[in-house]
Amino acid sequence: MSEFLQNREYKQEILKKLIRDLHSGQDPQKVKENFRELIKDLSAAEISMMEEQLIAEGLPREEVRELCDVHVEIFREALDRNKDPESIPGHPVYTLRHENREAESILNHLDRLFSEMKSSEQNKALASYITLLKDKLLELKEIEKHYLKKENILFPYLERHNITGPPSVMWSVDDQIRAGLKNLIEKAENWEKDLQAFSIEEVERQYNEVKKQISDMFYKEEKILVPMLLDILSNQEWAEIKIQDEEFGPVFSPPPKGPWAPDLKEEAKETPVPSPVQQAADQKLPLQTGYLTLEQVNLMLKHLPIDVTFVDENDTVQYFSKGKERIFTRTDAIIGRKVQNCHPPASVHVVEKILTDFKTGKHDTAEFWIQMKGMFIHIRYFAVRDEQGRYKGTLEVSQDITNIRKLEGERRLLHYDD
Repeated sequence: MSEFLQNREYKQEILKKLIRDLHSGQDPQKVKENFRELIKDLSAAEISMMEEQLIAEGLPREEVRELCDVHVEIFREALDRNKDPESIPGHPVYTLRHENREAESILNHLDRLFSEMKSSEQNKALASYITLLKDKLLELKEIEKHYLKKENILFPYLERHNITGPPSVMWSVDDQIRAGLKNLIEKAENWEKDLQAFSIEEVERQYNEVKKQISDMFYKEEKILVPMLLDILSNQEWAEIKIQDEEFGPVFSPPPKGPWAPDLKEEAKETPVPSPVQQAADQKLPLQTGYLTLEQVNLMLKHLPIDVTFVDENDTVQYFSKGKERIFTRTDAIIGRKVQNCHPPASVHVVEKILTDFKTGKHDTAEFWIQMKGMFIHIRYFAVRDEQGRYKGTLEVSQDITNIRKLEGERRLLHYDD
């Protein structure tokens, strides 16, 4: 059989059969034994390719997500056998691992805290323990920024290499972790007000569920995602990721600065050619009313007190404004990305509904308002059509209207609020 396993296509078909057997309810250990020879030297890229093909062939993403932990357990021996790729301080992979170790340290602290809570015989100390628990959970909540960075910087580069299934599945698990942490923090805040509602056994059970999901994600990122990225991304792409990573800012704490820099010698040109933006910088663009240079257009959009994103008629993100204080996370990597991939899997159906209604002419606007981090956010979508009424894209406009909602009466005289 070994000679057949050297054939990549044959190997992928057998792998897909393995996963289908799991999804049909077969015992994971039995499946693992039946395919031991096949899976003993699997790479992260092969596992990713297999899941990608299964989703493309109709296996629901939600079903893959529900069994993704089982998939990892089946392949764990092979993944553990693969040597961890080296990472150098300064490289985005080093930063990813640094953030995971920081989160791991917080989890260890929480473990010790639970141990102390169970061994303490003084009920009067319970209130202080709950406060410590809430504060440490809030500290752990910073991991959401780690996931945001992964979803908005790393995933778009995978999509450029036609890998969309595994990132979508991983994003769904990230959202589960977010929900679990939010639930624990809300309960801790309620326990501070009502100690009688506190149950150490129930709290620890919920915490252990979230902890396992986070710990499993460390493994998936470092044993599957990272090797796959290192295998397919170019030096130029890693250089772009590093810039966006630094613009995003540190998670938990800044990683150690290091010597890593991408080797772009082969991609460098002896005579740099000015970019289209540089070439057109001073040219005035004839607009419907008036003329503006490209620099003026960029500055105007950048200074608007709103976030603007434009998606073309093919559902591709073509532009987003870079104001001083963005409401939602946007990175340069989303340019050229399908807008469906820019949203959590659980909300993609809403995006599809809006786009379909705009394209068919059923509706021209859609709006939402949410409360987030003390802000009242107004989000509007507008169908963009040409003079003949043909659909040309969708404009998303988001605005923090917290202070606007507080306005009363009139202000007719000049007054500066700063």
